Amino acid sequence: MQPLLRLKKVTKSFHQGSQRIEVLNQLELTLEAGETVSILGQSGSGKSTLLSLLAGLDHPDLGTIEVKGEDLAKLSQDKLSKFRSKNLGIVFQQYHLMSNLTALENVGVPLELQGMRDFEGLARKALKQVGLSNRVAHFPSQLSGGECQRVALARAIVSEPSLILADEPSGNLDQKTGREIMSLLFELCRDRGQSLILVTHNQELAKQSDRTLILSEGRLMKMRPTGQA
Repeated sequence: MQPLLRLKKVTKSFHQGSQRIEVLNQLELTLEAGETVSILGQSGSGKSTLLSLLAGLDHPDLGTIEVKGEDLAKLSQDKLSKFRSKNLGIVFQQYHLMSNLTALENVGVPLELQGMRDFEGLARKALKQVGLSNRVAHFPSQLSGGECQRVALARAIVSEPSLILADEPSGNLDQKTGREIMSLLFELCRDRGQSLILVTHNQELAKQSDRTLILSEGRLMKMRPTGQA
């Protein structure tokens, strides 16, 4: 049985003037269906770059990224957009909600991208799952930061994707609200059998995952238990 996600020798670099900076160096990763993984790393280690590659928002210089057996780099933009909206849920630190759309409309966007006309019922269900049944008609400017992130969670889960990608989703929230959002994210993924890759600076938060990896010098390594030399 093939894994949900497989990265083979993924390399990514950027040019800064005449200097070439290698961010990821022959990186390898395998993720099984239903597994949750946290990725820790210092600022500038390439965590957000890695998530962009996993989401198909960018492509590696070398290597392959396969989701459900599909090589993302080989999909046309149209097919990639449809594949992403159906199979990947993405939660950003900055929410990335559309200011001119209500909470209900923001959550329905992935379903509309799949060509579903009657998305309202599924969007309402997703908002209920994140505790926002009473905020469906509100615009982002009328919501608190925690509520905006709950809308973003609902949008990520509404199409029941196999894989959720989360980039510091509690980074803009106070500690209490951040803990509530992250507990909700892990609970939703486990209840629905969805895989999760979480990028975070928070080691305590990472402990909720099945596995914790460190991104350093362009590669992923297992996190050593505390106190191990």
